[in-house]
Amino acid sequence: MDNQPEARAARLALEPMRAAGPTAGFFRGSRESIADVWGRRELLGLLVRREIKARYKDSALGFFWSLARPLAMLLVYWVALGKFLGAERSIPEFAVFVFTGLTAWQFFSDIVVQGTGSIVANSGLIKKVYLPREVFPLSVVGSAAFNFVIQLGILTLFTAALGQFPTGSRWGYFLLGTAVLVVYGTALALLLTALNVFLRDIQYLVEIAVMIFFWASPIVYSWSLVSGLLPDWLERLYLANPMTQVVIAFQQTFWVAGDDQPVPPDLVPDLFVTLGVSLVLLWLCQRVFARLQSNFAQEL
Repeated sequence: MDNQPEARAARLALEPMRAAGPTAGFFRGSRESIADVWGRRELLGLLVRREIKARYKDSALGFFWSLARPLAMLLVYWVALGKFLGAERSIPEFAVFVFTGLTAWQFFSDIVVQGTGSIVANSGLIKKVYLPREVFPLSVVGSAAFNFVIQLGILTLFTAALGQFPTGSRWGYFLLGTAVLVVYGTALALLLTALNVFLRDIQYLVEIAVMIFFWASPIVYSWSLVSGLLPDWLERLYLANPMTQVVIAFQQTFWVAGDDQPVPPDLVPDLFVTLGVSLVLLWLCQRVFARLQSNFAQEL
């Protein structure tokens, strides 16, 4: 028993020292970061489950709130905008239309807003042990995906109940839009969570920005109201917003009643271009994250 501390110290002395900073080189550093996260994939899974459980900890209804929140949003927008403000008179099946956009936007919002605070929220663990810091924003992506699947299930059942279940090539829009959403959202989460360690105001600015930019995508109004109303240069800028493309792609999938509504030209090629740009952005944001992470423990 008396020799245990000495034996432990001897074993630790044999372990190689590991620098906290990133591996030099864009390509080599990226490869090692991916390998590091992959080697801790079980830990990442545990963190995702912890995020999900913590959301409903000590709640009597627990999982029910995952269903109640999107249903409440659907009811509020359907009644307030559809009935009272008359949006459903110009937008067929307004309930499906608005819930489709809300499903995409809520997934993006969860990734970016919760991801921004993920490093600060796990400061106690970060200061005690070494592990790839990327697992914390990635765990937020995983828990956000869990809620997204629930909302997607509600949306799919809703369309089936109306006899408008999406079929065939429509799902190609969904897969492409989801890929853009996840890659773009994860890139922003990695960059913003790293900056938030050094400037805590970032988290509050992000919450306000997400609330404002909600209206920069056709979620509660249709693209037909925007098309032709804006100057050409402003319309191109509007369509350059990745979430505008994602929301319209989701509508092309689930909003069957809107088949006769106008769609931006070259939507599919634009989505592929945006996906490529988002992948490059994800790579650059991860390298910035890796460059800053060596000082996280000191700042926290």
